[in-house]
Amino acid sequence: MSAHSTLITGGAGFIGTNMAARQLTAGGRVTILDNLSRAGTERNLQWLVSKYGDRLTIARGDVRDRMLVRRSLRGVDQVFHFAAQVAVTTSLTDPVADFRTNAEGTLSVLEELRALAEPPPLLFTSTNKVYGGLTDLTLVEERGRHLPQDRAVRDHGIGEGRSIAFSSPYGCSKGAADQYVLDYAASFGLRTVVFRMSCIYGPHQWGNEDQGWLAHFLLQAMRGDPITIFGDGRQVRDALYVDDLLGAMQLAVDHADRLRGRAFNIGGGPGNAISLLDLVELITQLEGVRPRVQHDAWRVADQRWYVSDIGAFTASTGWQPRTSAPDGVARLHRWLRDQRSAVAEAV
Repeated sequence: MSAHSTLITGGAGFIGTNMAARQLTAGGRVTILDNLSRAGTERNLQWLVSKYGDRLTIARGDVRDRMLVRRSLRGVDQVFHFAAQVAVTTSLTDPVADFRTNAEGTLSVLEELRALAEPPPLLFTSTNKVYGGLTDLTLVEERGRHLPQDRAVRDHGIGEGRSIAFSSPYGCSKGAADQYVLDYAASFGLRTVVFRMSCIYGPHQWGNEDQGWLAHFLLQAMRGDPITIFGDGRQVRDALYVDDLLGAMQLAVDHADRLRGRAFNIGGGPGNAISLLDLVELITQLEGVRPRVQHDAWRVADQRWYVSDIGAFTASTGWQPRTSAPDGVARLHRWLRDQRSAVAEAV
């Protein structure tokens, strides 16, 4: 990978930290714009500073601060826009703050990008929640999982041709941002690409009950605390290890001239589909003891089955996930074991 000068909004978060490390390891320079409001971000930032030093620039603040965004864009040749409010539950508590961060914040970045004489390409992380609850899918229960009755959907996943149907304030705010990013390619010629993402996991993820469920389950088990499953635990997601995601993101930016204005569903695909109960079994194998599990009511807008059809991005770039869900979970488990004191403090 060639060296770049990169702006990463939300760069002290889980995906941002991993992307920053990738760019810096390749000899590039990185500016992180982050307000450090999420638990674990200060820990991630300290790790990046200790490892990479002065090749890392930190712009502490909010993406709605247009002047800060403007300064952060100077000399940059690629942008990864990750800054967001990331939880459905939080959006239900404070929909206005959710909108301002996700929709208004994204528009702020797009406007500052548009003002440049030579705007760099931008990759935006959207969500599978733009497709709503998928309540029209007829599901059956097989092998302890909810699965689509339609064999084609089961075998390939949800494609980009599916109609968007925003659900929850979070789905609305991210969906609005998603559409703005696509439209700024159509209306203003910006080289923007959207990833509608499924379950991403890996090192530097300090998951909690609201977001980052895979890491959260591991953290709970390692502390000896109970895991709360909302619903029956048979809901299915396709899990994608963060290193595989980073490769896809770099390909999207590298090929932004021909991919501009397109949205891609990105996840582990059908080969990496995993239910919540499947994860409990993997954790049992890794920890040598079955974690305590308790159940609670289904949550608003929780999809009982979502698996990404990654065929469009694969056809466009040749990308495929390389890390299986069992291998990736084991790698995350090893990383968390090496962070013993941090695991004890993580919330």
